[in-house]
Amino acid sequence: MFNFANPLYFLFLLLLPFFYLYKRRKKETLLSVSSLEATKSIPNSFKVKTLFIPSFLKYLAFILIVFALARLQYGTKHSNITTEGINIILAVDVSGSMEALDFKKDGKNIDRLTAAIEVIKDFLKKRKYDRIGMVVFGSYAFTQVPLTRDYNTMLFMLERVKVGLAGEKTAIGDAIGVSLKRLKDIKSKSNIIILLTDGRSNSGEISPTAAANLAKDLNVKIYTIGIGSEGDVPFLINDPIFGKRYVYQRADIDEATLEQIAEKTKGLYFRAKDTKSLKKIYSTIDSLEKSKVKIKSFMSYKEYYHYFLFFALLALVLRIVLLNTIYLKI
Repeated sequence: MFNFANPLYFLFLLLLPFFYLYKRRKKETLLSVSSLEATKSIPNSFKVKTLFIPSFLKYLAFILIVFALARLQYGTKHSNITTEGINIILAVDVSGSMEALDFKKDGKNIDRLTAAIEVIKDFLKKRKYDRIGMVVFGSYAFTQVPLTRDYNTMLFMLERVKVGLAGEKTAIGDAIGVSLKRLKDIKSKSNIIILLTDGRSNSGEISPTAAANLAKDLNVKIYTIGIGSEGDVPFLINDPIFGKRYVYQRADIDEATLEQIAEKTKGLYFRAKDTKSLKKIYSTIDSLEKSKVKIKSFMSYKEYYHYFLFFALLALVLRIVLLNTIYLKI
């Protein structure tokens, strides 16, 4: 970015018209004659045609000196960012019930896990300075992505999350336990877990209540999301006799436990019955959990005034030489 350090010096340029007019009024008469008619037929020599050059060089030098005084600079902006990033673990249910086709995208039915992944992608794009990891759980839980600021890797690994990856059942307590272990890897003033599930804990070694108590002791906040519509929901199955067909099963979300986990850890419980409400939930969490960022900006400049000064002196020297040679007055 170019700028002038002392732009007020440009006011001197307003003097140029006055210098020019004063010079014209003071112009001395070299020879007085009654008429120039006799000289009209005589062609002007190159020297006569270029008599303006010494005056031009004088004004050019003046303009260049003014630009030198104004000090043209090129600045590069630098920023030092100090941030207190948040550690976020996304705990995602990949049990068999996440295949329920009760969500829609572009008018087509999609399963719960696909809907969740699409919304999580948008959530990741809104975060800038946080470390984010992912734990997937079904009958057991494991770390899919450790805490990282490499969101491209997160997006890449999200594409590889499939239903049944960790078994068909639901181990909510184990999911919280593994998430807490990941949060202990990197210290942060703020640690949260966003747990998304569509079922009732029926597997694992740790109970949801015990895991919530441990999270409370470690000062980890848990946002819980119950995903899925109410009543009977469709599943697409591959029947060996009738081929692919839809069967309906009743949703079984343990909302009481999810509410208890959130309340105990000072988080919030949400219910997502469709894609729109799921997006709103993640947007709400995004607005509630913000990193503290301090940005100190400064500019470093490179000076260019010496170029103008050099050409100004060059113009003055050239003018002096010309006035004492080609344009010498006798």
